Amino acid sequence: MLKGHQSWIFENRPVILATGTVVGPDEGQGPISEDFDIVHGDMTLGQKTWEKAEKALLEEAAQRALDNAGLTGGQVQFYIGGDLMNQIISNTFAARTLNMPYLGIFGACSTSMEGLALAAQLVDSGAAHYAMSGTCSHNCTAEKQFRYPTEYGSQKPPTAQYTVTGAAAAVLGRSGDGPVVTSATIGRIVDMGIKDPFNMGAAMAPAAVDTIQAHCRDLGREPGYYDLIVTGDLATVGYNIANELFKKHKFPIEQTTYNDCGLIIYDVDKQSVQAGGSGCACSATVTYAHLLKRIKNGELKRILVVATGALLSPLSFQQGESIPCIAHAVSIESGGLYA
Repeated sequence: MLKGHQSWIFENRPVILATGTVVGPDEGQGPISEDFDIVHGDMTLGQKTWEKAEKALLEEAAQRALDNAGLTGGQVQFYIGGDLMNQIISNTFAARTLNMPYLGIFGACSTSMEGLALAAQLVDSGAAHYAMSGTCSHNCTAEKQFRYPTEYGSQKPPTAQYTVTGAAAAVLGRSGDGPVVTSATIGRIVDMGIKDPFNMGAAMAPAAVDTIQAHCRDLGREPGYYDLIVTGDLATVGYNIANELFKKHKFPIEQTTYNDCGLIIYDVDKQSVQAGGSGCACSATVTYAHLLKRIKNGELKRILVVATGALLSPLSFQQGESIPCIAHAVSIESGGLYA
């Protein structure tokens, strides 16, 4: 049901039946490593290319989610997914393996919550009994496509972020045990004229703030309704800018705990990850592994996950375009709570 200008309320409260999370070696050395289903010690996963390794990460995450849900791929009506690669090839080729009806999407690093919102809409409306949402990223493939190949060894400024190597998938159903998806807010494009691909946090922070404010406005909620509001991958630079914008807009973010997935997945003081994490897998793996575990353990009851995306491409950068950004928010609650 539409609520306000850009938000949905899911009256049937689709259930996150199961998830699957797979990460690489750097993520396996971070502070939440024990929450992931699979941690690989090799960036190639035994594959011939990094792109093939990224696809393999997603296939593993999707299969683990199905196994954890006790379902087969044939029981899932729709798979919704996207990634950072040209023509979202990681998801397209993984969907070929999964053999499910497939909806490919591109929201850059906001893809995780865009996909979860759409999957919840399908289940809530009765258009699907089961739907799966998934996404992935790989540090070496993203560097190769958007910046410089890893072999080049270019130095990066302190504002740069470290693309998460990982994949995550979630299976949603109309009934069952698990956290529930209660609402979503679809973001608008926000472009502040930033052109530096090594400063994604600054580019994306205004979009995150805009979506969080729109969510609370549409649903008539204060941020204190949530135990935690977490942005996708603003990392140190973007997180600090977001806090400054909340203060400037007199938005009472202090009512809740505010954090960022790019700061949760790594220890920025001990790991060589520049300003912190980014990539499609950043918000996806942190949410599906760490945050849902905290909900299931009773530590959190209501969270708002706001995945952020910088919608640039190598072509747009070469043409001198600024970076349009977006953020999508999804509220997830423990099964015993009602909005």
